[in-house]
Amino acid sequence: MLRFKNLGSGSAGNATLVQAQSGNTTTQILIDCGLSMPELSARLALIDLGLTDLDALFITHEHTDHVGHARQFGLRTGKPIWCSQGTQLASQTQDWGLRPEQMCCARDGEVIEVGGLEITPFTVPHDAREPLQVCMSDGNVKLGLVTDLGHASAHVLQSLQGCHALILEANHDQDMLRLSKYPSFLKSRISGPLGHLSNQASAQLLQNVMHDQLKTVVAAHLSEKNNTPELVAQAFGSVLNCAAHDVIIAHQEHGTDWWMV
Repeated sequence: MLRFKNLGSGSAGNATLVQAQSGNTTTQILIDCGLSMPELSARLALIDLGLTDLDALFITHEHTDHVGHARQFGLRTGKPIWCSQGTQLASQTQDWGLRPEQMCCARDGEVIEVGGLEITPFTVPHDAREPLQVCMSDGNVKLGLVTDLGHASAHVLQSLQGCHALILEANHDQDMLRLSKYPSFLKSRISGPLGHLSNQASAQLLQNVMHDQLKTVVAAHLSEKNNTPELVAQAFGSVLNCAAHDVIIAHQEHGTDWWMV
């Protein structure tokens, strides 16, 4: 059994819990740690879990809303932290005060086995040193998580083929961003090929990986100022052939419910 729950998604902090269960064995991985330890602990407590119940942390890249509290997680729990060598260098993890064996190097295409969960990282086009997003499997079904990318490269599309569930960035509405008060350089960075996916680009990516067994899609990493859940729901609903109110949105304050893969 494989299921997931987003704990918070957006520029104020990201974290997603993925759980695999086989018999009496449960594996629980946290993807990204942009929430403070008190906030993360509080959100885990709502589902009767604590920090030490997690088996490992995977960091996708070094931007603060993803890695900001990883050091505290490592110091508090002693659990392994996986990320690319580029992310380690950019985050200066050698100065975190963790045991050397806690920092584990993830590489594009190399499967990581943690308990009953297989994690396959893949590179994405984003303005970070060596960003990785992930697909996860319990051996039966496949979950894809892809946020923080400027465009859907051929490698991204290939990596996401065959997913049974997908957490997908829908960062901004193009018109809202264009008319926003953001400075020109920031608008260019967000909308550029190494920035973030617009609703339209995200819907196109979704269309390109759709198949009959993709049953659950979550829209994530929405911009607070340059997007709305309603606009995302319209874009995704047209691809998923469902009503807008049936589109699942990951929120900054409360994430999502549990979803089976």
